[in-house]
Amino acid sequence: MLAEIKHYLSYPLFTFNERVITLLEVLMVPLWLIISIWLSRVFIGKLATRLKNKNKDPNIVHLIERVLYVIALAIIFITTLSMLNVPITAFAFLSGAIAIGFGFGAQNIINNFISGWILMGEKPIRIGDFLEVEGVKGTVEEINTRSTRIRRVDGVHMLIPNSKLLENTVINWTLRDKLVRGTVRVGVAYGSDSEKVASIMLATTSQQPEVLDTPKAAVFFQDFGDNALIFEVYFWINSQVEGGLRLVSSNIRFALNKAFEEQGIVVAFPQRDIHIDGTLALKHENQPKG
Repeated sequence: MLAEIKHYLSYPLFTFNERVITLLEVLMVPLWLIISIWLSRVFIGKLATRLKNKNKDPNIVHLIERVLYVIALAIIFITTLSMLNVPITAFAFLSGAIAIGFGFGAQNIINNFISGWILMGEKPIRIGDFLEVEGVKGTVEEINTRSTRIRRVDGVHMLIPNSKLLENTVINWTLRDKLVRGTVRVGVAYGSDSEKVASIMLATTSQQPEVLDTPKAAVFFQDFGDNALIFEVYFWINSQVEGGLRLVSSNIRFALNKAFEEQGIVVAFPQRDIHIDGTLALKHENQPKG
């Protein structure tokens, strides 16, 4: 039985480069490709998992994964050519022609590919950063060689070409740290005690657990408005998403509304005083005769 299998596997199929190619060699190539690619994925995946468990920077782990995967593919390709006894120089002319055609036809792909490696190496944008791109806000989930995946604040995923992230203006809210400044603006009625209003706003804001002690919150008397005295409180929080800032601002407004009601401070609303020069003559209608 084994002799018959060996005989069939040794059966010559064709001659390439003055060398007889057998059935075994033909079957070995796809088998080698499948096993080598699978082993590469398993090895790289386990290495990445181990690095993540050691709390390594996910951006560095992602970059290592990409570099090792490219190296593995190059080794597999060269080894496959060696198994087929095909010299690499045989591809010199063909690869040059393909490179020229590919360069003209795939400029955007190459641009995004190079931009992806720049993003992973230079790290102006990292996994987990909160970005604002062309009016859209979201969190970076993955940086690939062609595009970057961002999860918007409404849960929708976006794929943005890497070249756009380098060529256009991008606001990275968490590039250096997670500090985000928020503001709450309030207008109170004329005649209110301005110092008391400022004290209530500062105390109410500082009592929020998310508001940081450093930098400290600050209250500013911004302006004498048409209908109100305008006050504004500035505060800082640690946040990676826009929802965190909105939630804290909302909680501050709830607390201010309650505190103002307890202290008898009126939140202003639009109103107009009408002054009439001269006297008004009221015309009385004749009463019907009974």
